[in-house]
Amino acid sequence: MSIYQYNVKDGKGNLVSLEEYRGKVLLIVNTATQCGFTPQYKSLQTLYEKYQQLGFEILDFPCNQFGNQAPGSNEEIASFCELKYNTTFRQFAKIDVNGIKEEPLFTYLKSQQSGLLGEKIKWNFTKFLVDRNGNVVERFAPKTTPEKMEAKIKALL
Repeated sequence: MSIYQYNVKDGKGNLVSLEEYRGKVLLIVNTATQCGFTPQYKSLQTLYEKYQQLGFEILDFPCNQFGNQAPGSNEEIASFCELKYNTTFRQFAKIDVNGIKEEPLFTYLKSQQSGLLGEKIKWNFTKFLVDRNGNVVERFAPKTTPEKMEAKIKALL
């Protein structure tokens, strides 16, 4: 399998092929709007604005599996992010990242870069960095701020 073989739903329920991201550096993140790490949206947006023209994309997947920290509809979550953090990177439909209903993309990401708990994602704002060839090159813990990832992102660009 390759990351480009996956299809995911956007916030409006439309199917999106990850093939459209071929040749780009990706940061794939499971997020939440009511989490202690939610302010990372601001830093994520800063990175996106800084490197998007060089082929960097952030794929935002809201997840309500951890402490019910992403309540609301896809539309409500998108509105919150746009109004509070001025996000412009792509947000997808709310998903599960662990368990029997987990998004297959996250099953693949976890198989490529297991964390401290093995494959299981520990909390919101776990981040996966993908190079231009679709290789999942690193997994970052929720507490790892976007600023601490910048050098690695820049090196892949």
